[in-house]
Amino acid sequence: MTDSVDKLAKIYINEVVRLHGISMSIVSDRDPRFTSRLWPSIQHALGTRLDMSTVFHPQTDGQLERVIQVLKDLLRACVLEFGGNWEEHMSLVEFTYNNSHQATIGMATYEALYGRRCRTPLC
Repeated sequence: MTDSVDKLAKIYINEVVRLHGISMSIVSDRDPRFTSRLWPSIQHALGTRLDMSTVFHPQTDGQLERVIQVLKDLLRACVLEFGGNWEEHMSLVEFTYNNSHQATIGMATYEALYGRRCRTPLC
């Protein structure tokens, strides 16, 4: 919550663009860091359309709340299973979420991103 727009831009480049490329569009909330001049200008320079979610929009809020609930459940299970060293297993939580079927798109996020199902030991 206290990170500057500069730091958020660096995190975005290092953690999102590095792994997935530049997005065609981003839906963001109306946090002042995302409505300042710097963030929209960065997205404009990258050719990304920046859309702001509508305040208290039920569909947007509901989808986000569902994602948050799923992630909380995954993290809770991770803490219960691995106890004090649960942070070491965060990549497994990310893997699990990315390979879970998403009803809104009819497939896993991984499949939507890469155009194929993820090969796992369970296949």
